[in-house]
Amino acid sequence: MKKLIYYPICVLLLIVFLSTAGCVLPGLEFTTQSNSTQAPSPTPTPQPIDPAYRTPALSTSIPTAGVVLPDFASVIAKVRPSVVAINTTVPAISIFGGTFDQEGAGSGWIIDSNGLIVTNNHVVQGANSMSVTLEDGRNFRAETVRTDSVSDLAVLKINAPDLPPGLKVGDSSNLRVGEWVIAIGNALGQGIIATNGIVSALGVSVSTDTSETLYDLIQTNAAINFGNSGGPLINTAGEVIGINSIKVAQVGVEGMSYAISSHLAMPIINELITNGYVTRPWLGVGLYAVNETVELRYKLAVSEGILITQIVSGAPADKAGIKTGDVITAIDGKSVDTVDELIRTVRSHNVGESIKVNYWRGSEQRTTNIILGQAPPTSS
Repeated sequence: MKKLIYYPICVLLLIVFLSTAGCVLPGLEFTTQSNSTQAPSPTPTPQPIDPAYRTPALSTSIPTAGVVLPDFASVIAKVRPSVVAINTTVPAISIFGGTFDQEGAGSGWIIDSNGLIVTNNHVVQGANSMSVTLEDGRNFRAETVRTDSVSDLAVLKINAPDLPPGLKVGDSSNLRVGEWVIAIGNALGQGIIATNGIVSALGVSVSTDTSETLYDLIQTNAAINFGNSGGPLINTAGEVIGINSIKVAQVGVEGMSYAISSHLAMPIINELITNGYVTRPWLGVGLYAVNETVELRYKLAVSEGILITQIVSGAPADKAGIKTGDVITAIDGKSVDTVDELIRTVRSHNVGESIKVNYWRGSEQRTTNIILGQAPPTSS
């Protein structure tokens, strides 16, 4: 009984001691209220935005009434036989300095029944062996490979009899945001899998981890996972309108995948097949966008434009008199403020065409004509 009585008495004495000593317990804040009788200032009454406004009446229609969803099963059944799995081995270095073959997986699709298969460059890049597995289980070694790292596209050739017909290619320039699309490919290396979604955005540009920028991409919320790369993105008519390429893989980011549009891809694929490489116009310069820091650092006369950081000897820009330190501000009368704008403007022309370039050298504004040359092949 002593112990039970002793504890509350001690607590009571402690409280009395603290109160008489003027102490404040940790975590508590004591305030005093003013004896002033002045009333607080009244809060202003909000004024109406539009007194005559009335919210629309609630709709009683059923959203799905009369709506017919696409027959995904029939579309997938039609396309799937022409979608292939691509397996690769790539030389790699272990943490102990030794070498080993690292396996990779990707997708592709038959564009021609003679054995031509479209995929991504990053699916086959650096591989020392590539095999193509058809839906019926047959497996073939890739006999010929032609790639283009700039567009992340590649074409393989296999010698295989009785191939399914090549897929029909649709015009991605006719796409609208919100249209249904289906991504088909060797997802996670587990065989041909289909996912569906909608077109989320068009004409998107994305920088890759290889420092290249891919243009004219189709953004979709259809799941594109590891292994899907190189497979087709198809519309509800079963036409290829894109080549699945990349996705945003960050914590908290969902449903942001990208496909190279057929509008951009098909001319490149055609060149890879007919030429073996892609012909592109070329200035032969290193580029950097001007910003406030660059302007101050190099004491430029302009705050916008593209700074020339490097000149390839004998390249078109060199022949036209462009020098390092010059700032290009316009091409053919159109201002260029970003590196992407300049690159896309140049690529919209053909090799051998002449473009008018406005630029600054120091405090002097100049103009020159550059005859575009042919860029060196990016891959073989």
